[in-house]
Amino acid sequence: MNLFSDIRTLVISALDQMVQSGDLPSGLDTANVAVEPPRDPLHGDMATNAAMVLSKPAGLKPREIADKLALVLAADPRITTAEVAGPGFLNMRLAASVWQGVVGTALANGADFGRSDMGAGKRVNVEYVSANPTGPLHVGHTRGAVFGDALASLLAYAGYDVTREYYINDGGAQVDVLARSVY
Repeated sequence: MNLFSDIRTLVISALDQMVQSGDLPSGLDTANVAVEPPRDPLHGDMATNAAMVLSKPAGLKPREIADKLALVLAADPRITTAEVAGPGFLNMRLAASVWQGVVGTALANGADFGRSDMGAGKRVNVEYVSANPTGPLHVGHTRGAVFGDALASLLAYAGYDVTREYYINDGGAQVDVLARSVY
């Protein structure tokens, strides 16, 4: 289950309804229509740029598209509110039943909730913790180790073939220069 993908499918379906009703011309490319969290969580659960992306090819103002899209989406029981913001972004609040479904899926899937195959067949190298041997260790090195390992784990969970590389910076020429300057 990918909630963003599900809501994007809902938005694309609403756009198709608008084409059928004559509110939008047919043949519009929806590949760049995105659904993501709004910048400010107070604005809603999800936001879409659909009206902004489609306005020029449709020959309509973004707010005009967004207003009509909001009406179509608000009729869906999964959307409690759909509000136009700024030049034509659309902020949506999801019904409690949607969130209950996410929790139910999370409980049913257990440790596999969120697992994905989006990285299947792709390799990635995550290199982290390059402590400078000529300086003191500090909390930033620990942060790098934790962040690098967490990122590698997330990528592996998403199906990538992950190589974790703990880069040991032995200093090489750097330590040699330091030694010569002191001696």
